[in-house]
Amino acid sequence: MKRLFVLILSMMTMMLFTACGETPDNSKSDSSKKVEQQTVPAKSDSKILVAYFSRAGENYQVGVIEKGNTRIVAEMIAETTGADMFEIKTVKPYPESYQECTELAKQELADDIRPEIVGKVEDMSKYDTIFLGYPIWWSDFPMAVYTFLESYDFSGKTIIPFCTSAGDYMTGKEVNIPKFAKGATIREGLGLQGKRCQEEPEAVRQDVKKWLGNLGF
Repeated sequence: MKRLFVLILSMMTMMLFTACGETPDNSKSDSSKKVEQQTVPAKSDSKILVAYFSRAGENYQVGVIEKGNTRIVAEMIAETTGADMFEIKTVKPYPESYQECTELAKQELADDIRPEIVGKVEDMSKYDTIFLGYPIWWSDFPMAVYTFLESYDFSGKTIIPFCTSAGDYMTGKEVNIPKFAKGATIREGLGLQGKRCQEEPEAVRQDVKKWLGNLGF
């Protein structure tokens, strides 16, 4: 009797473990279907711009770099979509020192500064879709990105954000983009860990291509 009881208990435990093990797969399947239903194919004749802010020099987790993390992702997007590129660059460069740069960025955020940026997009009216790239600074955009967003009429245009930071995530601030880019609508963005862009660029490239594919590009 005791042996029978142990056998039944073992079988019940095995069934419970197997059921729990299937849960993550089922969740992924449902999530995947949801993404597919929300995917809207990009217009084949749409004109695309990749506008990005990126900073080289001394960076968090990767030391001194020659090419900024966000720029690396921006180039991957442009290569895949055939987009034009525009660098959001401040007239007064940020300090090369990571510590000094973070302190300046914090002060600019506190004062709601709009740094002057170099040049303008030659003809913004011809673009339907703008991929907007930036690093996350103090849980927000670098203030130069706000300068860019407030400099154009985005009526009828779609902005797709992407960012780099200490982790593979976005801050949620991207939902506020239409408040500054008047007339714009936004689509699902992509957050990537900055150091991965330096240490495993090919893996990042695959993440970017998958994301673009889900968006219809």
